[in-house]
Amino acid sequence: MSRIDASFGVCALLGYPAHHSMGPAIHNAAFEALGLPLVYVAHDVAPADLAAAVAGARALSYRGLSITMPHKVAALGLVDEVDATAQAVGCINTVVNRDGRLLGHNSDGQGALDALERAGVRTQGRRVLVLGSGGAARAVGMTMAMRGQPACLEILGVVDEELCRLGRDVAARTDAKVKTCRLDEESLAAAVASADVLLHCTPVGMTPDTDRSLVAPELLRPDLAVFDAVYNPRRTLLIEQAAARGCPVVLGMEMFLGQAMVQFELWTGHKAPAEVMRKVIEARL
Repeated sequence: MSRIDASFGVCALLGYPAHHSMGPAIHNAAFEALGLPLVYVAHDVAPADLAAAVAGARALSYRGLSITMPHKVAALGLVDEVDATAQAVGCINTVVNRDGRLLGHNSDGQGALDALERAGVRTQGRRVLVLGSGGAARAVGMTMAMRGQPACLEILGVVDEELCRLGRDVAARTDAKVKTCRLDEESLAAAVASADVLLHCTPVGMTPDTDRSLVAPELLRPDLAVFDAVYNPRRTLLIEQAAARGCPVVLGMEMFLGQAMVQFELWTGHKAPAEVMRKVIEARL
């Protein structure tokens, strides 16, 4: 990195904890690649200190913020304006400081859509299945309904309250045809059989439980595109089995990259250097 001086702007991650994040390595490599006078740092911020931290970032004219767990919902009420998608999702993970006015966004869902597009997976007019109803599923499913133009969106989950709320919110906020169903062996088999695109958005298969997958391999077929939001390990059991069955696959790492690219472009107005950022992620996974 070039020598940092008083001309540099600051972007920061607010999380608790934040020290494990790949964000500083990813974004600083991207800033340096484009010769931008910006630096990205990570701050451990306890929940009780979040409001003060956001106010401090405003006062110090930070260029932007990444917001991670456990602050994504609480931060929604600390900014001046929230874009429509983030409002519908119900949380933010990105803040842009525009002349002292803080604008909230959620880049997670768009990162998934961009990953699908980069892989050549079309969602417009197709039957899309989302597995899960938690935070990742809500971001991906809501963004898909608002921007992906699916013919229909089916969501399977095991937490009834979350699932019902997500289905209601998608129906209320978008024109998408949406169906929700409790996830069990029978509903899963039927939903996978009728889907064109499968979006797995649960923690199943994440390290250290890498020998698990929600979807039995016999349900997979070559005309079904399979996306897994899990990025550690890079290739989950679901991805390995889907690839072996001839399915087009999209790794969770590509969503992680995609959301970081969205953040970078919101903060800087420049096209993100995708390959620079991908190499950093690959080196750390």
